[in-house]
Amino acid sequence: SMHAEVANGDVDIFDRERVFLETVLDPLRQRFSSLRMVLEHVTTSQGVAYVRSVSDGLAATLTVHHLIINRNHILAGGLHPHFYCLPVAKRESHRLSLLKAATSGDPRFFLGTDSAPHTRADKLSACGCAGIFTAPNAISCLAQIFEREQALDRLESFVSLNGASFYHLPPNATSICLERQTEPVCFPAEIETGQGPVHLFDPGFDLFWKVSETV
Repeated sequence: SMHAEVANGDVDIFDRERVFLETVLDPLRQRFSSLRMVLEHVTTSQGVAYVRSVSDGLAATLTVHHLIINRNHILAGGLHPHFYCLPVAKRESHRLSLLKAATSGDPRFFLGTDSAPHTRADKLSACGCAGIFTAPNAISCLAQIFEREQALDRLESFVSLNGASFYHLPPNATSICLERQTEPVCFPAEIETGQGPVHLFDPGFDLFWKVSETV
């Protein structure tokens, strides 16, 4: 698997994924045509289209936060470091492409949370760390999104089955149970750690799906 961005400082940060597809991935696939590849945390419509253009051997992970936020969440009305991540969130049109891919049932797309528990001090610094902490509420966020998109029947495949199938691995033997509540599920704004508090991702909407048990 690969972080699908070029690291060249001359390339605009919002174009690094697109340039990677054109200048790195395409030549790499031509050279190693039988190599199975996964593009980690794809963030652009071009990335989604590229994966769909390949008949076999290429897949992509999608994060929870890139399905929910766009670059306005980071930059509009002030700088919001808790929404800053790499790859950086892109335009709303890209987010919609990612959402469509995630909820489509296409087995080439599956969950990769890329959850990053940076402390508040590291996020709110002169050179803030890139990363969003979604681990505690990731499944609740996804269930809410998939319900809104009328795609709850495709949630299990996206979260648990597509990735295992691509890697030729058996699915996990255990299962989780999701329960829809009438009142929003309460998550803490921050989680205390030995190094300081870690801010939990706020999707900006209520979450009604709770992981009630593991079986």
